[in-house]
Amino acid sequence: MTRGTGPDFIESVARGFDVVKAFTPQCPTLTLSEVAARTELSRPTARRMLLTLIELGYVRESQTGFSLTPRVLDLGLTYIQAHGLWDLARPHLESLVTQTHQSSSIAQLDGSDIVYVARVAVPKIISLAVSIGTRFPATSTSLGRIMLADLSPAELEATLSQPSRSGIEPRYVPGEDELQAILSQTRARGWVLTDEHLAGGIRSIAAPIRDGSGAVIAAANVTVHAAEVSVEALTDDFLPLLIRTAGDISADVARIDQIPRVIAPR
Repeated sequence: MTRGTGPDFIESVARGFDVVKAFTPQCPTLTLSEVAARTELSRPTARRMLLTLIELGYVRESQTGFSLTPRVLDLGLTYIQAHGLWDLARPHLESLVTQTHQSSSIAQLDGSDIVYVARVAVPKIISLAVSIGTRFPATSTSLGRIMLADLSPAELEATLSQPSRSGIEPRYVPGEDELQAILSQTRARGWVLTDEHLAGGIRSIAAPIRDGSGAVIAAANVTVHAAEVSVEALTDDFLPLLIRTAGDISADVARIDQIPRVIAPR
């Protein structure tokens, strides 16, 4: 586990988050030994962490082991609700999905990964399941490339130096020179397409969502099954709708940014 080095770093807080992240969709229930092994903690330390999380309501214990409770959702939903993107984007995404009959999502950067913060899905059989909170390596996704293209060279280098925490092995990862060419083209035309780079059968286009200052704060996409929708149909039919939707969401974000914020005195 990566650890901070600053004088104010609190090791016990980091260990608590390590325990929470040890649980995955593939392993939702873990024994004490499994938690200790996944977090690289001693059994006594792992046990104290689990008992603390049980008392706080984030973990429950059963005959088969330990598992997370729905209260863990509070940690992620607080972020989404605080930024308001879901409330702003939902009607626009729903309208886009009604027109395209394809799934649409919004993601933001978290290190070298993208994290989904809003999604309107159409039932499809695809190789990767996606929901709010899902993360993928940014360089292999259309959503990620849109946001990476807005970073300065120093910001891009710092972002890509962080290891992915997605647990996903992309089907194709562009080399450094190729990625720079992709990002340069993305900046020039304002959108990007990926064709089965993340996983087989997944084709996607993405456009940026900007705040009132013009900075890219998120990205929106349309995802299709490669066997059903050609690249030409994706760019000719769906891309104009996506760009308009991303623009409408950006306009709403800009309007919210312009609302004066008054802090009432206590």
